[in-house]
Amino acid sequence: MARNKFDVDEELESPFRLVHFKRLLGYLTPHKKQMILTVFLMLMASGANLIGPYLIKLAIDEKIPGNDMLGLAMLAGIYLIAIIVTGLCMKYRIRIMSQVGQGVIQHIREDLFTQLQKLSFSYYDSRPHGKILVRVVNYVNSLSDLLSNGIINLITDLFSLTVIVGFMIVIDVKLTLMAMAGFPILAIIIFVIKNAQRRAWQDLSNKQSNMNAYIHESINGIKVTQAFIREEENKKIFNEVAGSYRSSWMKAVRIQFLLSPSIENISALTVSFIYVIGISSIGEEITVGSLIAFVGYMWMFWMPLANIGNFYNAIINAMAYLERIFETIDEKPAMINDPHAVILPTIKGKVEFEDVVFGYEREEKILDHIHFKVNPGDTIALVGATGSGKTTIVSLISRFYDVKRGQIKIDGIDIKTVNIPSLRKQMGIMLQDPFIFSGTIMDNIRYGRLDATDEEVIKAAKAVQAHTFISRMKDGYQTEVNERGTRLSSGQRQLISFARVLLANPRVLILDEATSSIDTETELALQKGLENLLLGRTSFIIAHRLSTIQKATKILFIEKGRILEEGTHEELTKKKGHYWKLCNSQSYSLEIGS
Repeated sequence: MARNKFDVDEELESPFRLVHFKRLLGYLTPHKKQMILTVFLMLMASGANLIGPYLIKLAIDEKIPGNDMLGLAMLAGIYLIAIIVTGLCMKYRIRIMSQVGQGVIQHIREDLFTQLQKLSFSYYDSRPHGKILVRVVNYVNSLSDLLSNGIINLITDLFSLTVIVGFMIVIDVKLTLMAMAGFPILAIIIFVIKNAQRRAWQDLSNKQSNMNAYIHESINGIKVTQAFIREEENKKIFNEVAGSYRSSWMKAVRIQFLLSPSIENISALTVSFIYVIGISSIGEEITVGSLIAFVGYMWMFWMPLANIGNFYNAIINAMAYLERIFETIDEKPAMINDPHAVILPTIKGKVEFEDVVFGYEREEKILDHIHFKVNPGDTIALVGATGSGKTTIVSLISRFYDVKRGQIKIDGIDIKTVNIPSLRKQMGIMLQDPFIFSGTIMDNIRYGRLDATDEEVIKAAKAVQAHTFISRMKDGYQTEVNERGTRLSSGQRQLISFARVLLANPRVLILDEATSSIDTETELALQKGLENLLLGRTSFIIAHRLSTIQKATKILFIEKGRILEEGTHEELTKKKGHYWKLCNSQSYSLEIGS
């Protein structure tokens, strides 16, 4: 779990391969028509733009010396039309490719989010959530310019280079060969800096991920931070994390910007060289107009090269992000359906653990040869010290994790052999930390059963004693609540979560500390309302309050991943063993006396 820290750099599980870039191009397939139209517009714009120097050559060498004012006016008109065509084509190209680029970004983000919905708990256990979030938001955003401009510009720049070289050859073959002298030098520079640039942007992506993870962690823990007056210490840590990001950014940018000055310097030296050669040859091998046109095309020649260099930079930069994005999309969920998985039919609720061994890490053993049977309709209470394995047991029933050894059966069917959604659809789970989503209270209760009517939602809320406090709110069930329900009390959040579980009408009910934040009076009323609802359902209850487990069909006392005692409250009390000692401890004596 060492990587589950904000300041630990992530190691790529697979290096960048050309197939990654091909996958990125694959996202452009649905936009094929827009891409073809954009290429056509860019080729028109490029062609119109490239005709300019040749028109100048004709004007200087033919129209002006021949005093052909009509011809000169026609050339000027053609030049003006070329400028207008270039502007219009660029305008529509930008509009179309912005739509295409954002469409692709949305598609990639949808694939990422869909994948995150499928990944198992173990994936989230091993990574700070901020590092996951940065992939969906920042890394995908970083591809926007590449998709909106880079790919189309590459096509048109290659076309422009071909046409430019053609014009240069038409004007003067010898000068064209001389103009290419700087090209090998540029190729050497690109080869030298490419690996350093890729490593620099990989390091930057790590530092950005670390910073995002720390910010996310700090926001989630702000109450604890302020309660323990940790603001200054956290500020120091943030400055270190942000400083590392800044240093990585500056290093990456320094390497990135080696390319543009190199192109500019090589182009300037080459043009100067051509001027010297050209001026000395005027009147003998070349005209003034031809030299001016040739130099104009030379500047145009280096411009597409600079653009291609920038595209190369963008590709190198995007590699670091593409690697992370596709790594997440390719992540295999720990919990997957067997190829021959069957749909679990409506269950009665018989649950069996047969010699189950489990640990979150490879070598650890949280559950050690657990074996028990539960009949349909039974209520099973799991008790024991914190960390004994109670929550792990109920997590395994819903197959949030897979056992290392043994079997878990429901109605005699091994849960590994059934379709996971068909299993979880019949489970009602209330976790230790009830989560409230942003939206209305009505939406939160209806979360697990979208087709439920308002009347059914209200009925479930009444059954768990939530209706009273909801009705007192200004907008009742339409009251908007914040993410995690920050404006609700802990007890109110638990009651809403309780109503959500019961509305789903599960066959197996799992309550993990479901009443820990509810006052005793509300809990007593809740118990009365739940008696009929629990009837006929197999229920697993984890609780520290004696009142919530006294009426259980069977109580399992768990310690260090093993079942030490099992029986009813009366049976275990008479034994005066581990359960009896627990009931007589300070935390339970208060309940007994109440």
